[in-house]
Amino acid sequence: MTVRREGKKHWGIEDIDFARIDTARARADEDLFYLVACASFIESGSDLYTRNLVEYYRGDDEVENWLREQWEREELQHGAALRAYVEYVWPEFEWERAYKSFLDEYAQYCKVELLEPTRAQELAARCVVETGTATYYRALARAADEPVLKQLAGLIAADEVNHYKHFYRYFRRYRSAENIGRPQVLGTLGRRTLELKNEDADCAIRHVVRAHRPDLASDPVRLRELTSRMNRTVRRNLKPDATIKMIMRPLELPAMVQGMIEFPIRQFMQRVLLR
Repeated sequence: MTVRREGKKHWGIEDIDFARIDTARARADEDLFYLVACASFIESGSDLYTRNLVEYYRGDDEVENWLREQWEREELQHGAALRAYVEYVWPEFEWERAYKSFLDEYAQYCKVELLEPTRAQELAARCVVETGTATYYRALARAADEPVLKQLAGLIAADEVNHYKHFYRYFRRYRSAENIGRPQVLGTLGRRTLELKNEDADCAIRHVVRAHRPDLASDPVRLRELTSRMNRTVRRNLKPDATIKMIMRPLELPAMVQGMIEFPIRQFMQRVLLR
């Protein structure tokens, strides 16, 4: 089992008993296949983002080491575990071939120049991204009718919350050093919240569908219907209040101010998350 730097044991793929998977139950829900397969692609490409972030925070040993030694390792483990689940339940899906096709396109979206203009703002953006992934896996755990997937999604969601805590802690340090104001933080949070349903997910679903159902991939209307069904599954199973609280946390609003502006911010976030 892998070990965290702070001494706590971390789960490993060997802790997931794939032999206990109720294959018939999992295969009964085709949308579940797309939700898990797309997630396995994006998580498996985490090393691309890690390289960008390590370069961006070069010289900050604490952040660099955490990104390399924990964040990347755990993200790639998520991808490997989700891949193992997909290959166990849907052995006919050519995961490796489809992933290579996905990665060729996905690499174009992972560039240092696409990061936020300051280190503090990028860390605020990472808080939004980790909120999104934690929310996704929590929703997947609630939606899953298959016990092993429910367990796996729960473990990944817990990791994503822990990653959020690290990014938030680093954000606070850089916010003070850079003297970043709340308007800049709010701009980053709002922009990245709007991008939660971004090209990463669109790229993944295109390549999964192209490999799994070529007939569906060539029909834009049916492909949009599939994407809508997947989004509805996530929306039905998320708890927006918890998600909104995580996204808003980097604003660190004083109690007096929070009462005045929290409602409109929550309304905006809720419209984006539930659209």
